[in-house]
Amino acid sequence: MSQPNTVRNQQETHLNRARASLRQAISWYGYLRKSGQLSAKPELASLVKPEIEVLTNTLSKLDGNVVRIAAFGLVSRGKSAVLNSLLGEKILQTGPLNGVTQWPRSLRWKPGGKVVVELIDTPGLDEIEGETRAEMARDVAQQADLILFVVSGDITRTEYQAFLELRKSQKPLILVFNKIDLYPDTDRTKIYQNLQRLSLGNTQGVFNKQDILPDEIVMVAAEPAPMEVRIEYPDGKVSYEWETPPPQVEELKQTILNILNREGRSLLALNALVQARDVEKVIAEKTLNFRQKEAEDIIWKFARYKALAIALNPIAFLDIIGGLVTDLALIRSLAKLYSLPMTSYEATNLLKTILFSSGGLLLGELGSSFVLGLGKSAAAIASGENPLNITTFGFSAIAQAGIAGYGAYTVGKAAQIYLEKGCTWGQLGASTVIQEILSQVDKNTILYRLREDL
Repeated sequence: MSQPNTVRNQQETHLNRARASLRQAISWYGYLRKSGQLSAKPELASLVKPEIEVLTNTLSKLDGNVVRIAAFGLVSRGKSAVLNSLLGEKILQTGPLNGVTQWPRSLRWKPGGKVVVELIDTPGLDEIEGETRAEMARDVAQQADLILFVVSGDITRTEYQAFLELRKSQKPLILVFNKIDLYPDTDRTKIYQNLQRLSLGNTQGVFNKQDILPDEIVMVAAEPAPMEVRIEYPDGKVSYEWETPPPQVEELKQTILNILNREGRSLLALNALVQARDVEKVIAEKTLNFRQKEAEDIIWKFARYKALAIALNPIAFLDIIGGLVTDLALIRSLAKLYSLPMTSYEATNLLKTILFSSGGLLLGELGSSFVLGLGKSAAAIASGENPLNITTFGFSAIAQAGIAGYGAYTVGKAAQIYLEKGCTWGQLGASTVIQEILSQVDKNTILYRLREDL
């Protein structure tokens, strides 16, 4: 199926931006290891090593251009049969007994053209125990670019709860209604209405029309039940034989191909960026916790330095300049301590953000510093041999030092929060590129409905 050049070019741009973002993150942390900033604390390097490996593996997956589609559902809903029918051969084991699939298994599928898909089969969500099941589902859903949620018959409340949990993974989802040969009276409208009915009184969330649209509910018969067929021979004899109808999965295959063609590479890019964003947040959190004591020492050191420098300086204007320079140096020192990227430009923007989001507290500090600085300057000029003017200078200097030191401490504590929460922003930060991609997606895509969640 061909796609317009504009769509193809946009997807390629999304993929390239995601690659650039991941390469920047890997390069940054790799540089820190080589430069010795992490090697000076080998226990920290060991602590964040798993996350750095995830970044590297995510980039490799992105470069491989393989879309991962995971099938979830309760036992006996025909997940393995659905994947077998897409593959066109029976590779995954199926059977009448519950629990045929014991662990996630992946297979390569080439539906056409250059598209390569990795299909992931999973155990029934109600088959393995609580936390083990939840952890398995979270891990597989995190890796997937697209989720198939397989149901059959009436959707149970357990299935509905599982559906809501999978929605939390922030991945596109297709609801696959299997075994339509056994439920001929069921259609998309009834399934959709059943979802809405189950949402009433639910404590985990109400079904929203944006969660899934009726055209994302696909009807299949992956492994139709055998049918008794009446055969009449030319001589008038009649016999009955059992025949198995061919699978009815063309609609599902076409739905998947349409999604891949319309937004497949954008899906890949977005999923990789979401993983990178989450991993970088973990790196920041681990680093901040590990270096908490050193950070406190740095903040207090700069607070004392700023207080002393401003107290001794007799020129009001230089108090303001010196205070801002000290705050910038503090932010850069904390960023360096945490091994987080921070340019002078970003440090300046961060300081502006802290100043203007502090409810006037730090802006008040600047104003007070200037006013006290003027009084201190006047006292210094007029002091001469007059003890009263010297005393005035001293009181102004002490008051200004206290305000300046408190301001530096406030900036340092705020910078800690911003460095942890904002580590994925910046020109090629994962969060920045995610926002960029989501602002460009078409309203008719699955990705468009993920914008609010992401």
